[in-house]
Amino acid sequence: MVDALNAPSLLGRQVWTVAALVHAVADALAARFAVCTVRGEISSWSRAASGHCYFSLKDVDGGDALLRCAMFRRAAGLLDFAPRNGQLVTLRGRLAVYEPRGELQFIVEAMQPAGEGALFEQFLRLKAKLEAEGLFDPARKRPLPRFARRVGIVSSLGGAALHDVVSSFRRRAPHVELVVYPSPVQGSEAPAALIAALQQAEQRNEIDLLLLCRGGGSLEDLWAFNDERLVRAVAACTLPVICGVGHETDVSLCDFAADLRAPTPTAAAELAVPATSDCLLALDGLAGRSRRRLQQLLDGHAQRLDRLSLRLTRPSDAVHRQSRRLDALASRLAGSGQRLIDAQRQRSERQFERLRVAIGTDLAAHDQRLQRLAGGLGALDPARVLSRGYAWISDRDGKAVTSVASLAAGDELAAVLHDGKAKVQVTSTEPGAPPH
Repeated sequence: MVDALNAPSLLGRQVWTVAALVHAVADALAARFAVCTVRGEISSWSRAASGHCYFSLKDVDGGDALLRCAMFRRAAGLLDFAPRNGQLVTLRGRLAVYEPRGELQFIVEAMQPAGEGALFEQFLRLKAKLEAEGLFDPARKRPLPRFARRVGIVSSLGGAALHDVVSSFRRRAPHVELVVYPSPVQGSEAPAALIAALQQAEQRNEIDLLLLCRGGGSLEDLWAFNDERLVRAVAACTLPVICGVGHETDVSLCDFAADLRAPTPTAAAELAVPATSDCLLALDGLAGRSRRRLQQLLDGHAQRLDRLSLRLTRPSDAVHRQSRRLDALASRLAGSGQRLIDAQRQRSERQFERLRVAIGTDLAAHDQRLQRLAGGLGALDPARVLSRGYAWISDRDGKAVTSVASLAAGDELAAVLHDGKAKVQVTSTEPGAPPH
């Protein structure tokens, strides 16, 4: 135990200095609670850059008791799981006093998961329900405007989140107009007020994008953003919504329902619009590319004009070149015409010779055929037959008599000889065999 300092007494009572009293309390706690085990639900979990972890522990039944805890890097490095807000854990360590603030804290030497806390279990059940309804489906999320001109902010007027968001806009994009829709962000009345702010922003229809912001806190502090009514209102909002609630490790159901989740309110402002400096830098780049391209086009046209001007310096040269070219073409044309005529003449002569030979051949063939036909016709000439002593006998009607059977005595016939015609009368007939 730390002895009291020698100091004047007040009415016979001992007077402590602050440091002495804090040391005495710390020594008493260390002696009474050297090693103890406590069970509760994690809240306000954070890990510092040094590797130390700081959080609070509260009872699962939702009581008001709260125990601040510190877990130094050595003990945190032995963890085989990632602690999170709302998780039920069992801690082993010792009670101590953080002297700079005189606060009671529990120095954690070991941590084991002991199940989920009541609020976290409720969070998971509601998340599963809304997710099954498709409320968190990425396909239903709306694209954000690339260059928003007016941005709405739903947040508490007295919170640090609004100040951080406004400061970020002033620093990065001062040309963007901001419209604030104030609402409490913590407590039982917060969900209804936040829904009313969302509806007001929709009805007024004066902004391009809406930010839903709140600073960090415990799971209970952020519970308004897990309210089912608010989550559904965020999902049904006709305006694109960015949700920036809590710190990077904090997650709310509004994060899943919004069109974009930001890890912090400041990050929400950065994601809402690009920085003016970045836009100006991009414009400078585009302007430089345009200037270079324009200069290239001008240089190309200038070179073309130079070439044309050189060709126009002595027009007589161009006329002489064209004249020589025309002469050459005329010469080629004249030679080509004579060659074409000669070729055509030779071709006509060859065709005429072939035609003459073909006609002579055809005439000779026809002459021979006529001679053969004439010989055959002469052999069949009745006059030649009659000249050999034959006669053509016909009756009174001029019909040829070819049989004795058709004659009777006294019939008058006409006999045609090779040199004339005679009238004869049948005196008698003698049938017999024809001559051979």
